[in-house]
Amino acid sequence: MLPTHQDSVAYSPVKQDAGADEILERITSGKLWIVNPRRRNGIVIYRKFYAVFAGPGAAVGGLFDQHCSQVIPLGKLSLLTPASHEDQQKAIRIRLQWVRLTQNFTDRPVPIERAQMILEQFKMYFDQEIVARVPDEAFAQLVGVFPETVHLARRSM
Repeated sequence: MLPTHQDSVAYSPVKQDAGADEILERITSGKLWIVNPRRRNGIVIYRKFYAVFAGPGAAVGGLFDQHCSQVIPLGKLSLLTPASHEDQQKAIRIRLQWVRLTQNFTDRPVPIERAQMILEQFKMYFDQEIVARVPDEAFAQLVGVFPETVHLARRSM
C-alpha cells in the first residue's frame, strides 16, 4: 500500500514544472521540501551506488539528499515548503514508508522478480507513458539489479 499524507495540511507552494537540474539544485541546497501529497508525482533520487524513490507526501532535500547526483521527476512534480515542524515530521515518516515499500521488493532473492515488482508498482501508480520514460538504470538502482534485468522484465510484461 502506498503511503499517504493527510489532506488537511497547509503548504506554501513552490514553482512547478522545474527541470531536473533546477530540482537537483533545490534538493541539494539543504532546505527540506515535501513532494506534493495531492498529486500523482514523485522523484527518483540517485545516490552514488543506488537510487531511492520519494512519492507524494515524502520529505526531500534537507540532510537526506545533499549528496545526491541526479534526479528524475515523475508526473508533474510539485515541491512544497512545509508549513510547520509537525508537517516536516509527517513528511519524514512518509519518506521512510516509501523506503520500506521499495525495500520489500529488494528483499526478493530473484533479480527478475525485483525488477517486475518495481515496474508493476510504478505502473499501478503512474500512467504507462511516465513509466516508459523512466530509464532502465533508474529502476535497476532502485531495486539492486542490472539495467538489462529491468529491460527483460519490461519486455515480459
